Amino acid sequence: MKALVITRFGGPEVLQVQERPDPVPGADEVLIDSAFAGLNFAEVTARVGLYPDAPPPPMVVGYEVSGTVAATGANVTGFSKGDRVFAMTRFGAHASRVAVNATQVRKVPEKMSLEEAAAMPVNYLTAFHMMFHVGQLRPKQRVLIHMAAGGVGLAAIQLARQVPGVELFGTASASKHELLRANGLQHPIDYHSADYSTEVRKITGGRGVDLVLDALGGGDWRRGYQLLNPAGHLVCFGWANMVGGEKRNLLKVGIEFFQQPKFSPMQLMNDNKTVSGVHMGHLFEELELLSGHLDRLSALIDSGVVKPHVDKVFPMSQGGEAHRHIQARKNVGKVLLDCRS
Repeated sequence: MKALVITRFGGPEVLQVQERPDPVPGADEVLIDSAFAGLNFAEVTARVGLYPDAPPPPMVVGYEVSGTVAATGANVTGFSKGDRVFAMTRFGAHASRVAVNATQVRKVPEKMSLEEAAAMPVNYLTAFHMMFHVGQLRPKQRVLIHMAAGGVGLAAIQLARQVPGVELFGTASASKHELLRANGLQHPIDYHSADYSTEVRKITGGRGVDLVLDALGGGDWRRGYQLLNPAGHLVCFGWANMVGGEKRNLLKVGIEFFQQPKFSPMQLMNDNKTVSGVHMGHLFEELELLSGHLDRLSALIDSGVVKPHVDKVFPMSQGGEAHRHIQARKNVGKVLLDCRS
């Protein structure tokens, strides 16, 4: 099989397509001929050497894949060769073949393309878990979504629209505002030209928001906490601010580390606020939880409520360009790799 390998920590130039042995499915696994794999900011972070969960280089990363079933293990039922499927993986998805535990595999709905299927698992599971399991989003609440035009951001917007009266704020560059409004975001804020904290307070008459979804990290976690209403909830799910260039910058990491807020139980109690962390990669063993999320998302997809937005598809041979595209935050929605080319 072919795989996109991070040969060492560094810029996009460290990525190489290499031949590797085909995986052999275990008794409980499904072997997938990959069509498309998702690219997330986590994989960019792994490439620069700032993702502690990633295996050491040379490594193959990737959390999600779509394709067709090539073979099944002895204990697997419900899947047949040729079935269109999508799956969550614990790394290894950036390859032309991948073996995945059957509990993490789902058939692709008839109305969904393989591209859309690869764009769904990480982004929509993350957004769904944050808003409905952790954040408990309720009608008429106000939500601030950082990196609103990214894959998780657009997923959060689509899902939040299913709750009556929710008012959505989002940070994104001005060129992405038209698409965000079309997707249901009422208040896009250009973080290049305006201070989002000031804008949110102005629009809300100083009250702030009920839920903040923050993948920026560092000092932005403090600012998000300060924007919360009483009984508000800050959900931290990434630290994009740590990555300041194509290569690891330890000075940037140090600055971001010391800018993060220190929350105490007494402070949270007195402020009547909640701070939660979400790391979907650390929930892979919670099969019942994730399966329930996937089942509910599949139902929303079947009903046409949810439709993943694919920004751009890069051949796997152009993996470096795909990394540059997402790291420069040029994407609106999901970036995919075509694992067949």
